[in-house]
Amino acid sequence: MCEYTVEIHNSTALTLETIYIRLIGSVCDSKPQVLHTFSLSPVHTSTVYCEESVGTLLLVELEAKPCFEHFLKEWYCDKLVVTTPEKEEVHFPCYQWLDSKKPLVYLRNDKATLVQKETNTALRFQRRQELKERQQNFKWHKYGPGLPYVIYADSASDLANEVKFSFTKNIEMQYNAVRVLVELELESLMACSESWHNFEQLHSILRYPKPRIDYVQKHWKEDDFFGYQILNGLNPMLIERCSELPKHFPVTDDMVKSSLGGSCLKKEMQNGNIFLCDYKRLNMFEGNTINRKKQYLAAPLCLLFSTPDKKLIPIAIQLSQQPSEQNPIFLPTDSHWDWLLAKIFVRNAEFHDHELNFHLLRTHLLAEVFTVATLRNLPSAHPLYKLLKPHTRYTLQINIMARKLLIAPKGIFDKYTSIGQEDAVKTFLPKAVDSLTYSSLCLPENIKERGLEKIPNYYYRDDGLRLWNIIQKFVEGLLKCYYQSRDDVEKDSELQKWISDIFKYGFLGNEKSGIPQSFSNVEEVVKFVTMVIFTVSAQHAAVNNGQFEFGSWMPNLPTSLRLPPPQKKGVVTEETIFKTLPDVTTTIHGMAVLCLLSMKSSDHYPLGQYKEELFSEEVQCRRITEFREDLKRLEADIENRNKSLDPPYIYLQPAFVDNSVAL
Repeated sequence: MCEYTVEIHNSTALTLETIYIRLIGSVCDSKPQVLHTFSLSPVHTSTVYCEESVGTLLLVELEAKPCFEHFLKEWYCDKLVVTTPEKEEVHFPCYQWLDSKKPLVYLRNDKATLVQKETNTALRFQRRQELKERQQNFKWHKYGPGLPYVIYADSASDLANEVKFSFTKNIEMQYNAVRVLVELELESLMACSESWHNFEQLHSILRYPKPRIDYVQKHWKEDDFFGYQILNGLNPMLIERCSELPKHFPVTDDMVKSSLGGSCLKKEMQNGNIFLCDYKRLNMFEGNTINRKKQYLAAPLCLLFSTPDKKLIPIAIQLSQQPSEQNPIFLPTDSHWDWLLAKIFVRNAEFHDHELNFHLLRTHLLAEVFTVATLRNLPSAHPLYKLLKPHTRYTLQINIMARKLLIAPKGIFDKYTSIGQEDAVKTFLPKAVDSLTYSSLCLPENIKERGLEKIPNYYYRDDGLRLWNIIQKFVEGLLKCYYQSRDDVEKDSELQKWISDIFKYGFLGNEKSGIPQSFSNVEEVVKFVTMVIFTVSAQHAAVNNGQFEFGSWMPNLPTSLRLPPPQKKGVVTEETIFKTLPDVTTTIHGMAVLCLLSMKSSDHYPLGQYKEELFSEEVQCRRITEFREDLKRLEADIENRNKSLDPPYIYLQPAFVDNSVAL
């Protein structure tokens, strides 16, 4: 009689399921036996008896059966560690919920293998069956014309257990949605459709301002803080160097001479000091209706100047794309209220372009594409699956919830934004998808394309490039353990199907996007995987984590505007400002959503800190350790730099960057 000791690592200590285990080896299989999971300890042992050695241990089969009819209890298993009679320890990662709704689960050991190098017949069969089951559980669904595909699921409850929230996060998300208005002490204002009367009234609702929120409130009117947000706020991706003015933006030297300190546009353009933000994607939208009142939004062009003292300031704003007498160019030399309202219209445009394009599309929707493609095409034994699994955590469930809460009919965008849900989904997003390119997702290339290599105080660029390089080094070191030749890449049918699906379902087969349709060498794989991990971790953190800090002071990031852009100068007053800004209830709901989207759950993992132990080989584990050490050094450097910054730029500090789009 042979004894196999099974060490069980589980996150739920008690289950009302009966779990059966069967060991599958190269010589024979054990009989199914009860795995004793009742324990008050997260790690405990059980024993499996076999009449003879099963040989090389290949697979572990787990089967869950309910103890009581109609009474099911899910059990979350981290991993099993099986010690053979020969004293060999074999690790079997699980990291999923088990219950009798999904009766059989097959676990492989933690050795990663490419499909073409899988020699054992039983393991090849398991590999195919795993993908077959995943492709049944995770199906593509057409979200809308011209949009990336999403997961086929009406609600989060339709998802397979292996991708659902933990119990802790699920409770927190439900609780947060209810408590946020209470915690902000704003529930009494939820149904007030009146205008705000003055800034003091707005100030009174920020009862517990954080230092960064307080900073925004104090400085939001200042031109240099306006420019700071263009570089280091929620949307640092739109600005680009301007070497020639657009023909439909006829700014003259006389208009900006005082802002340029007596210099001229041509000279400053040649010196690389003139920049442009163009919100052209918002052109021609009619505007939503909120509380039976029409809303408005602009499609501005904003010209900015990088000053000799290294500040970025706006110097000209045109609120519509086509110049005319009814579309004047607003300047810092105009009246205080004219200039302030012009900047408010830019900030409203910034809200919409940021939330729909740079936040929703370029992080959440792309992360969902990467996740579904990974689940459908890469089995658990594939090294790329092991690498990417922590970076797909909770993405499907959070996206389904976001579609229900934010961009569904009668959702947040429908009720409280200038653009509305229908225009957002049916018109704006397809336009944004059409302009989506591979190079714009690869930060080093994107910085060069936008001509932003030298602009000072661009902390998003500085921290982002270092993060990109750290991720690339990690990805390269790990993947080159498996892909040692062009042949290894070209013959990996699972890898080729993965990138083919991303091209087809994420980028809709658009060859102009530059997204690869296949891989021919390891360098191409490393670059693409670096982009994937950067997008779902660092990029998402940069555009998500500061939403409440920049948007809780509503005039700095209004979700809607109630008057059209002014058609001439000299008519705007303080009263005009408050008639234009969102009403009370729109403000309150906007604040609540931004607060919810910015909240960290207790069940999150910073970049490089992995819940799952999926690799066991010495070289691969060393690469993970080096990755964490590189991130730790970057963390220290950013903290040291931030000591002299007011406000500090914290959004790409590794400790504040999640592994995945999980919020």
